[in-house]
Amino acid sequence: MTRPSRLSIVPALRSKRGATDVVPLCRVSTPASAWAWWLVRATALALAVFLLGVTACTGAAPNPVPAATSGSSPAGSRSASPAAEVDKVLVIVEEDRSVQDVQANMPFLMSQARTSGTATNYYAITHPSLPNYLALAGGSTFGVTDDNDPEEHRLKGPSVFGQLVAAGRTTKTYAEAMPTNCALSNEETYAVRHNPWTYFEDHTERAACAQFDVPLGSLSAGALVDDINAGTLPTFGLVVPDLCNDGHDCSAATTDDWLRSWLPAIKRGPDFQSNRLAIVVTWDEDDEHSGNRVAMVVIHPSLKGKHVTTKIDHYGLLASNARVGGIPPLGRADQATDLLAAFGL
Repeated sequence: MTRPSRLSIVPALRSKRGATDVVPLCRVSTPASAWAWWLVRATALALAVFLLGVTACTGAAPNPVPAATSGSSPAGSRSASPAAEVDKVLVIVEEDRSVQDVQANMPFLMSQARTSGTATNYYAITHPSLPNYLALAGGSTFGVTDDNDPEEHRLKGPSVFGQLVAAGRTTKTYAEAMPTNCALSNEETYAVRHNPWTYFEDHTERAACAQFDVPLGSLSAGALVDDINAGTLPTFGLVVPDLCNDGHDCSAATTDDWLRSWLPAIKRGPDFQSNRLAIVVTWDEDDEHSGNRVAMVVIHPSLKGKHVTTKIDHYGLLASNARVGGIPPLGRADQATDLLAAFGL
């Protein structure tokens, strides 16, 4: 059996529900055996059906489906926003205030909370001061229940500071009124119990502390203002005000005035202006009048009045510092709710 030698177009398949594309099916233009002609026609028909499925009635190739990213996961991930650029955290720890006291007597800090961010269900770990600082630095209270000096509490194991140095990251403690680097005893308004790195006595920890645990200085000269202005704040920086400015020996109003001086200076620096830096202001513990719930303010250009109500504690702040630094979280921080992730940072 033979077929005409000229090309002829057969009608395309049409759907009973909506229009479909027109697909040309060409007959063989030269004589051939019956089985060969039917083979060609079946092949062309299969190709037409395939093309109809691909074009999905529009004639255009579908857009690829984007793969899921880690930014879509909950706590522990970074959001796909300017907040994703955060790679530095500066933590300022104040002393012994209830949330109610802070709200009533620190109007400047409360203005920062309203315009940036605050966690309203944030807790310290215990009493007194020292074990809270150790929790922030090492993921544990290490069984410490007092405020004694490093001479009486020689802690083994890594701190978050030592971890960061070992990983090639940067870290500093800026301790106001400290007479020399990594001072191991109290002097005037410097309280060693508020400087947790000094309690870790491993040789590498002590050597790094001697280099990077430094006096704070003033707004006009010193380690902190120099790093602010140069845009060289560390991956994790801990700011320890002296016994007056942290509110331990002086009023909440004094602490607010101190923050009123320092926070604008930090925010003017290139680290904050480039969205790289998140500033955290919190308290080591409460005044034993609010169940150890303490004020927590997080400041970053991407935050606009953000309120976090999730229950979080000092271990969650340590978890944030570890994640931003790209190191494993220590101790109980491993299971804690990541504070900064709760803010989308």
